Amino acid sequence: MSEIDLPQAPGFFISRWREKGPVDIETLTQWRDEMNWKTWLPLAEAAMYLDAAELLEILETALTPAETATLALVRRRMLGDTRLQQSIEEALDIARHPDTRDLALEGRLRMELGLAKYELGDVEGAKEDLTWAETRLKSVALASRDHDLSLINKAALHTACGEPVMALTVYSDIPRNGNHADETIALSRLGASRICASMGHEFDAARHAWNAHGHAIKASQIGMAIEGGALFLDFSSLHVDESAERMHIQVEQSRPRQAGEEARALKVHPDDIDSVFEWCCANLPDDNSGQDRPDLRAMVSLASRFDKLELFKEIIENPDSIEDSMLAAIVQNMVTDQHLKGLWDIRLATLTKL
Repeated sequence: MSEIDLPQAPGFFISRWREKGPVDIETLTQWRDEMNWKTWLPLAEAAMYLDAAELLEILETALTPAETATLALVRRRMLGDTRLQQSIEEALDIARHPDTRDLALEGRLRMELGLAKYELGDVEGAKEDLTWAETRLKSVALASRDHDLSLINKAALHTACGEPVMALTVYSDIPRNGNHADETIALSRLGASRICASMGHEFDAARHAWNAHGHAIKASQIGMAIEGGALFLDFSSLHVDESAERMHIQVEQSRPRQAGEEARALKVHPDDIDSVFEWCCANLPDDNSGQDRPDLRAMVSLASRFDKLELFKEIIENPDSIEDSMLAAIVQNMVTDQHLKGLWDIRLATLTKL
């Protein structure tokens, strides 16, 4: 990493191109090295998704045959093609060929093959491919973007198959103090938090949600940070205790339970509740529109629980600004003023008829 600590996300590379480009491949190579990328493929994918066609054209000339085949697969998926198994296997042939072999891409493509098999109902084949992919990527590209994806996908598959303990085991392979991306850590902790909550492990559910919130903030993933924060607040709302240690201390002191050991009781200091709640509210989008607003649904519900609905006065007094029927139902149920309640009745009826 360079001394100025440039952001590593591919989107920043595209932004730099738009601000300072067009530039030649030598300059692009310098940018890539400064951002600590070892391969062009993630940057080419970002250029494709973010419609930087001129940049993509340059980057494609620098791709290896295996990378070119993988990018073609990504392009087909972006265009809505769902019949990808043959294309994946063709790309795998290139990644395996002695003249064009790419060990890391072979791992990624086996992951892609596993996901394709799952979509076709071949669960056992999917598990085999995802396990193979994660093992390969762990050995040749530890904590890389693709290794992180393989772990998240493997855990998601176990969850989908009703194997929550297996999913938690996979999530545990993503340590907070390792080299994994903050976004990956946040995603893993969101998944682990929900699993722990379903198993009745309240402290672990809140701890994971707290970590998800913090790492999502570090990754500049605001929506995910609000999601993690809302989960933490939801789990913690009935366990507020002024004598509790601050949550960051509890997290650092947390250790795996031994066999037969009782679960740790959840106690949350009110200052932790206030700080997470205030951060989430302050970082909500300015626009209240949108037909699917889980962020607003969660925060308005929590505001009611914490007796802080005055923070959402603008929403409550403006029913026509809301397009999410579920959010409208939540607010309509909270309003006590009869005139305003009537306006919300009308808005909810309008939205549910659309």
